[in-house]
Amino acid sequence: MSEAPRRSSGPGRLLIAVYAVFALSATARAAVQIATRFDEAPLAYLLSAFAALVYVVATVALARPGATSRRVALAAVTVELIGVLTVGTVTAFDPGDFPDDTVWSLYGRGYGFVPLVLPVLGLLWLRRTRSAEPDVSEPPRR
Repeated sequence: MSEAPRRSSGPGRLLIAVYAVFALSATARAAVQIATRFDEAPLAYLLSAFAALVYVVATVALARPGATSRRVALAAVTVELIGVLTVGTVTAFDPGDFPDDTVWSLYGRGYGFVPLVLPVLGLLWLRRTRSAEPDVSEPPRR
């Protein structure tokens, strides 16, 4: 049986790069929205800022080695999936609360549905690489 790959190797590099792009774009979008039009759609713009924070945390945690970073990445990617499913569903059935789009609106339709697919790929990658990072609470195997 082969050893699991490290999170930041192979396809993990591409995953981290996509997360980094989303972290940068969501942060820039939220900053501009909050600075220039916050009174138009405060809930949507605050959700954009929250999504940006989630993408930043996921990017850093996926890129760093170690069991703690893996747990943080797992939490961030799970929150991201819950967020995109929740916001996507709300905006599909009751768009009145969101007069302007967020990254997660309509399941990320404005971003080619990448926000919907990205956390699924992230969770699959974390599952595939789970045995590559030893748990620091366990003594090393000999």
